[in-house]
Amino acid sequence: MLESVGVERPDEEAYRALLTAPGCALPELAKLLDRDEREVVASVGRLEELGLLTTTSDHPVRLLPTRPDVAVDALVAVRRAELDRVRAEARVLETELRAQEQHRPENLVEVIVGQDAIAARFAQLLTATREHLMVLDRPPYASRPGESDPRVRGLLNDGVVVQGIYSPDSLGVPGGVDEAYSAADAGETSRVHPQLPMKLAVFDRRIALLPLSVDQLVDSALVVHPCALLDALIEMFTLLWDQAVPVVPSVKADPTDARLMTLLAAGFKDDAIARQLALSSRTVGRRVAELMESLGARTRFQAGIHAQRRQLLED
Repeated sequence: MLESVGVERPDEEAYRALLTAPGCALPELAKLLDRDEREVVASVGRLEELGLLTTTSDHPVRLLPTRPDVAVDALVAVRRAELDRVRAEARVLETELRAQEQHRPENLVEVIVGQDAIAARFAQLLTATREHLMVLDRPPYASRPGESDPRVRGLLNDGVVVQGIYSPDSLGVPGGVDEAYSAADAGETSRVHPQLPMKLAVFDRRIALLPLSVDQLVDSALVVHPCALLDALIEMFTLLWDQAVPVVPSVKADPTDARLMTLLAAGFKDDAIARQLALSSRTVGRRVAELMESLGARTRFQAGIHAQRRQLLED
């Protein structure tokens, strides 16, 4: 019974014999066990070290067994402390191993194959995000329409900072502008850039997901773990963010003009802007000319940048 707490079988037999004859001398115990006295001396020494018996100063020496409940509780406590120590050491080893594995070249980048697998990995990384999500948004999309938006809204509700940079193509899909404004109303910090080089999502600055192809929906994507490549992707996002124009209009600008400037900065033509704002192309052309003249801008994107600098558009 006591082997699990470090008591060997011969020593347990000696302890059980002592419980039936407490205070016996060493020769008496050897006779009870029918063992050589030298073997019993070794057992007595181990039992005393474990706290299962004490010896008297009488001559001959008497052996007094410790009460089982007290002795076993003490042994269990010692064994539990040893197990806790082993568990702690194992966790340290696991941490060291994980750190080594992360820096192996084959573990720095994962290749995900299949649109369903890509969408599932994206959803998994979103669920694990706790602090910060950065997204470069441009079509084509691996997830089905409307699948990722509720998850992102859930992150916003949990206090996660979400930064999204939209491409003109993402705003050009039916309802794209309204969707961008809706996300901004939900708490996303949204901007638009006329030339996004790729799709990208960075989760808590510790892992990134990007497709292998820029312009086509292919069945493969990369998951990048902490390394110089991830640092470069984050730096690229930061540079694009500084160049982009906020999506959310400020009260300082007329709502229609604010959207018009956002679409200008995104590179939309007059006809596309007219469809988005439900205006005629002639009206859009006139308002664009007036805005560019008032802002001193020579290009449409420059008009959006000037508007931002003059705080006509704000995050």
